[in-house]
Amino acid sequence: MLSESAQPKDRPTMRDVAALAGVGIKTVSRVVNGVSTVAPELVERVRSAADKLGYRPNLTAANLRRSGGRTNTIGLLLEDIGNPFSSAVFRAVEDYARDRSVLVLAASLDENPQRERELTRKLIDRRVDGLIIMPAAQDYRYVLSEQQAGMSFVFVDRLPTPLLADAIVSDNRGGARTAVEHLLRTRRRRVAYFGDDMAIPTAAERFAGFTDALAAAGLVPDDRMVRHGLRTAEQARRAANDLLAGDPPEAIFTSQNLVTVGVVEALHERDLQHDVAIVGFDDIPFAAVLQPGITVMAQDPAAVGRKAVSRLFDRMNGDQSPPAVHTVLTRLIVRGSGELRLPE
Repeated sequence: MLSESAQPKDRPTMRDVAALAGVGIKTVSRVVNGVSTVAPELVERVRSAADKLGYRPNLTAANLRRSGGRTNTIGLLLEDIGNPFSSAVFRAVEDYARDRSVLVLAASLDENPQRERELTRKLIDRRVDGLIIMPAAQDYRYVLSEQQAGMSFVFVDRLPTPLLADAIVSDNRGGARTAVEHLLRTRRRRVAYFGDDMAIPTAAERFAGFTDALAAAGLVPDDRMVRHGLRTAEQARRAANDLLAGDPPEAIFTSQNLVTVGVVEALHERDLQHDVAIVGFDDIPFAAVLQPGITVMAQDPAAVGRKAVSRLFDRMNGDQSPPAVHTVLTRLIVRGSGELRLPE
């Protein structure tokens, strides 16, 4: 409990500044808003008083009084800002918005639909001008009333159901198929799969790409070599060690960056990194300096972020065109692990 002397004090107001500076409230308001006709001597008195009191203007209230009620803030809700993909999306959105004097308020969802709804509501209550969301929920009809009230939305990485706003996604299924086809060119046929929870749309799409590539080669997935529901590098490491302890697969496709990290750790622990080929979906730190380097199907999270924030600004500025899906292509980065040849 705070002591009486430590109780939080009310923030100083414009009236407090006016009293200390010996001027009227209108003069303080004109100084705060940068009106150029205020006499320099009065400007100095107001600024000096504001500094002594620690006064900060209420920018939200000021913006709401302006035409259109803009607050020059947007919300960004991502799976996990600590994840390299999410953090790259965040940085691209932040850079774009900063160039336009707009502040980004970001938070992590942790694949929790209830958390998503709560954070969405809190950001809307704070009068953000628009929202970019990496979906965690299954049903997005809850945003309809907000859209009708003028709120702009853009979704990233996954499609909302139903499609009520623009969505910016990577080519998950096509990229996964290309990655597995690349592994199959090494003549390896026993290919394992390590991936995220199949309830996550991107995980389901990447597993579909995995099975597409096998089917085109006349193969079917071996259920003994398929591992779903892996959310962390440690979970993936344990699952990989369990599989590698028996009859190791000839190749592995990992469908998420943290999963790739865990599987690569297990391969090195068992000294199998030169025997079992691997291609991961999405790039990972230090992939190029390992031996062998880790071949990946890389997304372009910066492009996803730029496209998302660009579409959001278009919507905030009045674009009324029907919502659309915008796909950002993936690319194969060859580094060695996916090109290991079977012994003759």
